[in-house]
Amino acid sequence: MRYVRMDMLGAASLPTPISNRCQFVGEDAWIRHTVEVRNGAAPDDELLFPKAGPREKIFFDPSDCRAAIVTCGGLAPGLNSVIRSIVTELHFHYKTPTVWGIRKGYLGLNPEAGLAPIELTPEMVDDIHTEGGTILGSSRGRQDTNVMLDHMVEQGINQLYCIGGDGTLRAATEMAEEIAARGLAIAVVGIPKTIDNDVYYCDRTFGFDTAVDAARDVLEIAHVEAKGVDRGIGLVKLMGRDAGFIASGATIASQKVNYTLIPELPFELDGPNGFFAELERRMDARDHALIAVAEGAGQDLYDEADLGADASGNRRYGDIGHLLRDRISAHFKAIGKPVEVKYINPSYMVRGIPANSEDNILCDRLARDAVHAAMAGMTSCMVSLINNFMAYVPLSMATGRKRRVDPAGPLWQAVLAATGQPPRFSA
Repeated sequence: MRYVRMDMLGAASLPTPISNRCQFVGEDAWIRHTVEVRNGAAPDDELLFPKAGPREKIFFDPSDCRAAIVTCGGLAPGLNSVIRSIVTELHFHYKTPTVWGIRKGYLGLNPEAGLAPIELTPEMVDDIHTEGGTILGSSRGRQDTNVMLDHMVEQGINQLYCIGGDGTLRAATEMAEEIAARGLAIAVVGIPKTIDNDVYYCDRTFGFDTAVDAARDVLEIAHVEAKGVDRGIGLVKLMGRDAGFIASGATIASQKVNYTLIPELPFELDGPNGFFAELERRMDARDHALIAVAEGAGQDLYDEADLGADASGNRRYGDIGHLLRDRISAHFKAIGKPVEVKYINPSYMVRGIPANSEDNILCDRLARDAVHAAMAGMTSCMVSLINNFMAYVPLSMATGRKRRVDPAGPLWQAVLAATGQPPRFSA
C-alpha cells in the first residue's frame, strides 16, 4: 500500500479556532482508493489518501490570512455554492478577516487586466447559491505564472482557492511549484470543477448530478418530438468532450434512449454493422428513435488538422451533433426512406442552471474541506470525493489525464441494458 502525502508549507503548530466540531481528523486517517479486492488481498500499489476535514493544529494564523478565490473555465452548476461555503467557513469558523474574489479567472491575477478583486463578505454571498454561473466571472487561456504570483505577493494573498478543471488545476500546480521555489508561505488548494465528471481520483465532480437531471429532461422532450412526427428521430448532443458520463447517466435515468454514443467508443456510420444500418432496422420496426451523443464522440470522423486548438491549448472538437444531423438526413433520403431529425443542443441550458440539492451538499463539503486543507498548511492539492469520503489528492497526480467511462464497467453495461444497442458499431 502507498500512503500519499501532501506537500506542506511547514509544521502545523497553532491551535485551531474551531470549537463546534465533534471530531477532528487525525493524521492517521486515510481513505482507500481501491474498494474492490480479489481473493481478500489488497494490491501492492493500492493508494491511500489523507482523509479531509478540520485539524486540531493549523499552520496559518487566521487573523493574518488574506484568502482569494478564483473560478476558471466553463460554467458548472454549483460554482456559487462553492464560493459561498468557502467564504462562510473562513469567516465564521476561522475568523479570517479578508476574502477576495478574483474576477474573470486567472486573468484577474494579471494587474494589466485592470480587474480589481471583489471583497467577499457573508452578506454578499448569502443567497448566491440559488443562482447559476459564478458571481466572479470566468475566463479561459493561460496567464504568466510569475506575473500572477508577483501580484498575489503584492496584495498579501497567502491562500488561493482555485475552482476549475484540468487546465485550471495544472496552472495551480505550476503556481505552487514557483511558490515553493521562492520559499513563500502561500497555500494553493484546488476544488475540481468539470461538468463532464472526468477528473482523475475524483468519483464525482460538483454539477454533474444537476447536469444529468437536466439532460434527462431534455431527452424526454426529444422523445416526445420524435414520436410526434412520421419517422422522427430525436438527436440530443450532451456535454462530454473526453468522457461520456453525462450521456451515460442521462440515458440510464431516462430509459427512453435507443442509442448512446460516447468518446470512449469510436463508431462507424456506414457498412453492414455500422450505426446507419442499425438505425435503419430501428426505424423500419418502430418508426422513431432517440439518440444521445456526447459532444466528444465521433471525433475520428474529422481531420484533426482542420480543427486547431482553443485559447487554453486544448484541441478543438468537431460538432458531432451537426455532423450526425446532416449525415442521418442524407443517408435516409438516399435510400428512399426520409426521416425528420429533431436536433437539440441543450449545453448552455444544462451548465448554467443552479445546483440541485445533491450537488449543493457536495459543493459545501468540498468547499469547507478545501479551507481545512489550506489552514493546515497543505498546498498543491485538491479536495476530492473518493468512495463517498472526502480526501486530499496531490494536484500532480490528478492533472494531465482524464477519468473515462470503462466500456467493460457497470456504467456502460447499464447503458447497453437500457438502450438495447449493440456494444459497438463497426463497418
